[in-house]
Amino acid sequence: MIRVVVQEAPIDIAAEHAAAEAPDAGAVATFTGLVRGDDGVTELALEHYPGATERALETLCHEAVDRWSLAGATIIHRVGPMVPGDRVVFVATTARHRGAALDACAFLIDRLKTGAPFWKRERRGGDARWVEARAGDDAAAARWN
Repeated sequence: MIRVVVQEAPIDIAAEHAAAEAPDAGAVATFTGLVRGDDGVTELALEHYPGATERALETLCHEAVDRWSLAGATIIHRVGPMVPGDRVVFVATTARHRGAALDACAFLIDRLKTGAPFWKRERRGGDARWVEARAGDDAAAARWN
């Protein structure tokens, strides 16, 4: 099962983890990304292109399911304004064995940073700026080619 949701509402980790479990699976690997308050960030606002963002995330999930024979892949991603400590993304992969679940989870996190159309704006006090892509994100995504 593939599940992709882009939402403004907070992410319920316990409910999403429970929903990711499958009866024939032996492992569920998860990742939760939090908004960091690095360098005085007081707000992170994410924008997306509705429809295109969900399709890009679904494509990544299908790639992971096919590559690791997963029982399921989930990506829940928030948009809108968030503050440090808020959950911004939840990824879960379900597989018969832990290695496949762990690898697929890492793949999805690395690839969604560069393969999904999100735009980030950080606010520090009264100043706001758009966040540029990071070379480290490209290198992490490239390791899966």
